[in-house]
Amino acid sequence: AAHIAERFARGAMMGARGNSGVILSQILRGFAQAAQGKETIAPEELARGLRNAAESAYRAVMKPVEGTILTVARAMAEGAEQALHEHTDIAQQLQRATETARAALLRTPEMLPILKEAGVVDSGGQGLVTILEGMVRRLRGESTEMDASTEPAPGPALSPEWQAHEEAHPPTLADGRYGYDIQYLVHGQDLDVNAIRAHISALGECPLVIGDSTMVKVHVHALSPGPALDYGASLGMLDDVVVENLDLQFAAFAGQEAPAPEPPTLTTEQVTGVGIVAVAAGEGLAQHFLDLGASTVVTGGQSMNPSTEELLQAVQALDAEGVILLPNNKNVLLAAQQVVELADKPVYVVPSRSAAQGFAAMMALDFNRPAEVNAQLMSEAIHHVVTVELTRAVRTTNLNGIDIHEGDVIGLLDGQLVAAGQTDQDVICRILDGIDLEEYEFVGVYYGGDVTEEEAAALVAVLEERHPDLEFELHPGGQPAYTYIFSIE
Repeated sequence: AAHIAERFARGAMMGARGNSGVILSQILRGFAQAAQGKETIAPEELARGLRNAAESAYRAVMKPVEGTILTVARAMAEGAEQALHEHTDIAQQLQRATETARAALLRTPEMLPILKEAGVVDSGGQGLVTILEGMVRRLRGESTEMDASTEPAPGPALSPEWQAHEEAHPPTLADGRYGYDIQYLVHGQDLDVNAIRAHISALGECPLVIGDSTMVKVHVHALSPGPALDYGASLGMLDDVVVENLDLQFAAFAGQEAPAPEPPTLTTEQVTGVGIVAVAAGEGLAQHFLDLGASTVVTGGQSMNPSTEELLQAVQALDAEGVILLPNNKNVLLAAQQVVELADKPVYVVPSRSAAQGFAAMMALDFNRPAEVNAQLMSEAIHHVVTVELTRAVRTTNLNGIDIHEGDVIGLLDGQLVAAGQTDQDVICRILDGIDLEEYEFVGVYYGGDVTEEEAAALVAVLEERHPDLEFELHPGGQPAYTYIFSIE
């Protein structure tokens, strides 16, 4: 339960859009914190978790407003606590939480005149209720698919009364403008969420800042996006940057002019001048590179090398002053070097020979520095990681003095064959036993497309018991050639 809750919360924060999206991610973060160390969730833990979720949401907002998703979240927690006293099972308890949340949602127009005048309920609260309804359906074994009758209807156009409200309540930013909606993630080290929240609050309206010491989500409305973006870039690596013109959006919604096209979103490359192209085989590996800040991922790897043309196209498509290219395979290095000569912009190749080295390189990335300097830092970082890859032997042979039979599990240590055996567990245990792990702290485990999450989790549990001083982190890699990739840092 703890693992699922943590992944749910992190995914919500990574994908949060707007105030309600950010608050929802904080609700899920609060629940995940309460679920830490729990394999399963009992009614007592559910009530405690939903209460912590609601309180976390309120703490995330400097000026909480009732009639929003906050009100719905508090009602959700109250419903779960009421059901707990009635000795219901967890499905009935979650049903009660959903009912009280829905009742609070229907009351939101009475709390916020804006909603009442528009004839709508709070959209963020509606989203939270929909999530709860889906969870209840799942617990009951019912379908979670939404049919056309349950999908929300399009929002109404602005009424004359709404127009009058806008005239009576002009925008709070200067010059009667709404300004820009600015959102981004910043990845860094030792990030001070409270200090960031205070700084962002001074830059504009509707500030929301959540996260932890390594990743922070920022949302604010300001007349100019520059100060907020510059401040974020000074903290660490910017990602998922979104800048939208609220004045254009409101004008289109109010019918003051024909709907304007969607304003362009500033990319990380445009903001920082640095683009990153990574090569990866497997949806999970590709997504991990994107999460770490890569601009794009080219599919390729062992036995499926991308062409120079494919790499060049990826580089040319980036609006960046300089591009860093991570081949992540020794067989892709030559093609990557050719791109340096063919591209119309500076390209710097980091000679990573595995996905593990590529991840280590990405952790050294600093968007406050130019691409050339970053390439040097990243090239140094790949030498501080040990890569172990497990795969299957396709024929019977003898290599490096090791007898190998077709179908055996074989283990590669930094590209060199060092072990063979009958099972993944046997081979990786022998390889780790042969490494001096005293200077290492972290092991990323990426399981392949033919491995289930349950199988991978069972293997990691064995490794954690054998090496209690190491922190293991499991990721779905989806790679086709290797059953497992281990990144030891």
